[in-house]
Amino acid sequence: MSVEGIPVIDIADPQAPATVRAIGAACRDWGFFQAVGHGIELRLIASVQRQARAFFAQPLAAKQAIERSAENPWGFYDRELTRHTPDWKQIYDVGPASGEVIRPQWPASLPSFKPAIQAYYDACNGVSMRILKSIALSLAMPSGALDDFFQPEHTSFLRLNYYPKCPTPERPTDASVAKMGHLGVNHHTDAGAVTVLFQDQPGLEVFHEERWTLIEPRTDALVINIGDIVQVWSNDRYKAALHRAIVRPDVERFTAAFFLNPPYSADYAPLPSVIDAGHPARYRAINWGEFRSRRTAGDYANAGEYAQISQYAR
Repeated sequence: MSVEGIPVIDIADPQAPATVRAIGAACRDWGFFQAVGHGIELRLIASVQRQARAFFAQPLAAKQAIERSAENPWGFYDRELTRHTPDWKQIYDVGPASGEVIRPQWPASLPSFKPAIQAYYDACNGVSMRILKSIALSLAMPSGALDDFFQPEHTSFLRLNYYPKCPTPERPTDASVAKMGHLGVNHHTDAGAVTVLFQDQPGLEVFHEERWTLIEPRTDALVINIGDIVQVWSNDRYKAALHRAIVRPDVERFTAAFFLNPPYSADYAPLPSVIDAGHPARYRAINWGEFRSRRTAGDYANAGEYAQISQYAR
């Protein structure tokens, strides 16, 4: 398994031509890159790490008191499936309120948790929107062409991941799920547009050129990957890469992942700049709410076909 590095890109000026070219190449060749010059203070990242550790160190009953559900996706959960296969992890999700049911749930015993998580959520949202401008420019669209998909409403969320020590880790050499042991997260692509990830220990792997590449953490960088929405927008010029999280018997691991997602009412399809006579649209329009509900249903139960954008191909 490879440990070679994925591209490292300075995003301090995301609309600079060199940055746009680098991000376009990374999206085309990897679907991943590491971003430096992102502007999020290291002390904020350290604060989120402390709060995540404090949250997951609570007794199970305290965490289950704010458990998420099929009705409200924000809260704690420890029985998630990926590709209908159990993951070895605990998570905490938080996102925007919607109506009377969908509301963030905060741990009552950790008064510093909410302000740290909210500040980091806002910072990651800013980073992802800056990267979105680079992606738009790389696809020959105006820099702000994709902004309206996420303003004024969106369903973006922040996920804290805790991967406990695992007595039965498994690390398939191919793109398959764990069968005899466990992966922290089984292989998948992200459903949304852009993911911004902090990881404290090695454990994230991307499937590149038919092998798994370990993405080594950098203290000055965030890991960025594109999701299914960008693949559809690009008409397959850019591919959302399969990735997974491995676990170990002697090390626990924490990550924080921000997922940039549009409102449930949004429809997305290949952009006009990537369609011509020689490159017809490869996808029909996809409704985010419908796609997301199908993907989320698989998080809770091994039922139905796993939602993938290939099911919307023309």
